[in-house]
Amino acid sequence: MRSVEDILALLGGAEAAAGQLKVGTEAVRKWRQSRSIPAKHWPVILAATGLSLADLTSAPTGATAPSQDTTMPNLPPDGATACLVLDDGSVFWGLGIGAHGTQVAEICFNTAMTGYQETLTDPSYAGQIINFTFPHIGNVGTNVEDMEGATPAARGLIIKQDVTEPANYRATLHLQEFLKRHNIPGISGVDTRALTARIRDGGAPNGVLSFPADGRFDVDALLAQAKAWPGLEGMDLAKEVTARQSYQWDETVWSWGKGFGKQTAPTHKVVAIDFGAKRNILRCLADAGCAVTVLPATATAEEILREKPDGVFLSNGPGDPAATAVYAVPAIQGVLEAEVPIFGICLGHQLLARALGAQTYKLERGHRGANQPVQDLTTGKVEITSQNHGFAVDAKSLPAGVEVTHVSLFDGSNEGIAAPAKHAFSVQYHPEASPGPSDSHYLFHRFVGMMDKAQGKNPAA
Repeated sequence: MRSVEDILALLGGAEAAAGQLKVGTEAVRKWRQSRSIPAKHWPVILAATGLSLADLTSAPTGATAPSQDTTMPNLPPDGATACLVLDDGSVFWGLGIGAHGTQVAEICFNTAMTGYQETLTDPSYAGQIINFTFPHIGNVGTNVEDMEGATPAARGLIIKQDVTEPANYRATLHLQEFLKRHNIPGISGVDTRALTARIRDGGAPNGVLSFPADGRFDVDALLAQAKAWPGLEGMDLAKEVTARQSYQWDETVWSWGKGFGKQTAPTHKVVAIDFGAKRNILRCLADAGCAVTVLPATATAEEILREKPDGVFLSNGPGDPAATAVYAVPAIQGVLEAEVPIFGICLGHQLLARALGAQTYKLERGHRGANQPVQDLTTGKVEITSQNHGFAVDAKSLPAGVEVTHVSLFDGSNEGIAAPAKHAFSVQYHPEASPGPSDSHYLFHRFVGMMDKAQGKNPAA
């Protein structure tokens, strides 16, 4: 197998290679750093250099070695018990963890150094297999308090190091056992940096994670399954993770030595539309004084308004907002017409934007991690935020009367909007999470202030 440096030399050097492959020199630098060139560039390389496919790939020599050889036999390398097959033909071998099984999904990466249980149980990860860039996953075990949903939503996980014994006083269950109980397969021993570089440079691929009980693999069949999966665009997943019936929520946020609290004297009545709501969002609403009634994602405007809410919250959730908008947008527009204040997070932000007349689009690789800088344009302050989304609001499509309130300092994408005349605002990121650790908690109180103002109260009183 030729090295990246050999290939660049044959192309005439880094700058010449960047020109021929129509990428920036920064991309070439990253290829050198990761020692791999994305497969989508191979046809141009083969044509320009006269190399063969064998010069660009190699058979794996161990469980941690990735391979892009789609003609390889269906036998795993020594010691490997699981594999990940991407829709471009890339094959990563490793050790199976968790439950035996096969899952097809979009492959994404998350850069957070903590909170893997919250990530796995966040309903927004439905339809995805998560590649964790932090190598030590499993080191704090799992517990019932850190569940963000009733059951895990992610379809699988990919990690670098073997899962170790938990070393945390809050742990009640080993991650391995947690995965088995919830029927989630995983793979360890993968070069997660190389996989992350592949997603970064080529976008989030579809893939199949296979951990067969009998140790037998049909790589060609797995590749066909990955290619056949339709992907998240056009997919409505909110219906899969939403509550099946309405319920009340009065649990407040966790505190050291006390655990979760219980609401005593709520001041506002809020209806939360569950498109895949994280539990800690509901806790933050309750902590801010909101008596929360949770309704399913398919609730109509009539059903929402029947609760006589002071405000309506639109939750996070998975899938394509354009697909969920088919039934969600009419309901949201009915609430807007009734002049009831609205606050949205993540998918709720995207759905509010579409209800106001804007468009959404799929990001090439998404934002997933706990170190995402966002600027609040209304105050000028910068927040360190937690994010998990593969779609975004097209700020250029926002109609008159809707303003941009927050922007990503990573790529300039939209992170928040407000429609003051409609008593509505939303953010793309997760203010209930704690990377800052409390940089964004003010948004829940901003929502309460908006409800006070709509009712003619003095928010400062």
